[in-house]
Amino acid sequence: MVRVLAFLSLSAAVLAFEPLPVERIQALAAYAAAHGGHALLIKQNGKILHESYTNGYAKREPHRIYSGTKAFWCLTAFAAEKDGLLKLDEPVADTITEWQADKRKSRITVRQLLDFSSGLEPLFGLHENEYKDRTSAALKASFVGTTGKSFSYGPASLQVYHELLARKLQEKKQTPVRYLERKVLTPLDLGPQRYLPDQKGAPLLASGFMQTARQWSELGSWLLKHAEIQRVLQGSGSNTAFAFGFWNNHAAEGKSAREVDVEAMLDKKWAAQSWRNTCLCRVAPADLLACIGSYGQRLYIVPSQQLVIVRLAKDSKPNDAEMLRLLFLNINNL
Repeated sequence: MVRVLAFLSLSAAVLAFEPLPVERIQALAAYAAAHGGHALLIKQNGKILHESYTNGYAKREPHRIYSGTKAFWCLTAFAAEKDGLLKLDEPVADTITEWQADKRKSRITVRQLLDFSSGLEPLFGLHENEYKDRTSAALKASFVGTTGKSFSYGPASLQVYHELLARKLQEKKQTPVRYLERKVLTPLDLGPQRYLPDQKGAPLLASGFMQTARQWSELGSWLLKHAEIQRVLQGSGSNTAFAFGFWNNHAAEGKSAREVDVEAMLDKKWAAQSWRNTCLCRVAPADLLACIGSYGQRLYIVPSQQLVIVRLAKDSKPNDAEMLRLLFLNINNL
């Protein structure tokens, strides 16, 4: 069955492709298991080619996906735009009216919150489970960069988005959590998630969800059917490799492409990060998209090959380029 989220219609034809070579899959499975892997699921043309669980992990055991959470929340913005609640390029200050008197914050758009080009400081402390008031802290966040030009990855911008969505939904007597469940999660056969609310009840949008490999793969299978969303995920002016919770490999097409270890780069202080010409793997398909979570959580989507890969792990040094080369080096470079 082809799933259609509550705010979209099916827009991409389903095509069949030659399956990945068995030896390539086996190489990836061996690598994943040897590097702290817990689960590896590979689906192509809607069929499971490989599914394995290692290092004591069980098939039906939900697993933390960390920043994989972000993509689900970002999809609510597309739903809200479809419902006429907002426009991605409208000023946040139209709704967060207390920002109108701030010359810099008044220029931030909804889109810039979701692609982390707002310029606001990340405020990683908002990840704390018992945080008193994430909303208040995020709305008061200072600037570390230039709006529209600087990439500052972290929870603050998403918590501002949560407050904006909450105010938009107030007249409808809905909450952002309920909106997420109705528009995104339920159509993917996913129930309520681990929201990690603060003391005021605001969920954490940057992390928290726990899913099995099969559950997370449903997001990838859905995205394969929606080329209109794929087109929106091709990066921003501040980081061409990231938008709306998804990383992309688009730069791999260029001669100046450089492979970047995303988790290692994000561990650096903001001013030391460099995202110019970033790609995940030079030999992987340029249309590859990825949700990336800490410690090796990965959801890869390759529309040109109708391919979805989920990796769950506890990997202290995950390397996307190494993993993806095992699958694609002998396929895309013959």
